[in-house]
Amino acid sequence: MIAAWSYSGIKKFETCPKQFYHIKVLKEYEEPPTDATDYGTKFHEAAEFYIKDGTPLPAPFEFAKPVLDKLNAIEGDKHCEYEMGLTEKLEPCLFKDPRVWWRGVADLVVVNHDSGKARVVDYKTGKSAKYADRGQLELMALAIFKHFPLVEQVDAALLFVVSNDFIKARYTLADTTELWAKWLTAHAQLQAAYTNDVWNPRPSGLCRKHCVVIECPHNGRNN
Repeated sequence: MIAAWSYSGIKKFETCPKQFYHIKVLKEYEEPPTDATDYGTKFHEAAEFYIKDGTPLPAPFEFAKPVLDKLNAIEGDKHCEYEMGLTEKLEPCLFKDPRVWWRGVADLVVVNHDSGKARVVDYKTGKSAKYADRGQLELMALAIFKHFPLVEQVDAALLFVVSNDFIKARYTLADTTELWAKWLTAHAQLQAAYTNDVWNPRPSGLCRKHCVVIECPHNGRNN
């Protein structure tokens, strides 16, 4: 049975359905933590509490204080690590609602109810914005429109804190039909894999040394 999906889940499925099956469906493997993922987790936690209650940033993250101060100065209600869920009927629900069909967590949402505008920011701790994907912003905006029905415009950004890059996008209610068509098509492909129980491998340059699914014929560590 298909579980609630997310941006990261869809991207993992598109990267390799077989890997997705073993990690997300059968739960046979866990991807090992890395220094990069640990750094990202710690930064997200530090940024959350800095904006939420002014907790000083740990020394390794003090470099981000100017940009976080700019975000904190934006007028509106701020929601840090904001969890959102949607039902299959695209109705807003809690993150762990039994009916949840899609779920996502926004690093920072700022809602200005008077203007009908919102901002959503996702922190990225990678060294480069070269391969930035706005898809995550699209889904966050779509969810914000559902969770805050008075919002008519969402200004979204991927904030690459190390390289100090902003990848920006703006979404309005007029965009939602086209965006939902795109993501429902992507979800339908995932649903088809569950329905038909077909999880074909999609080999890439990462297979031989980096994939944890060792029984896959493209994994070089099973030889």
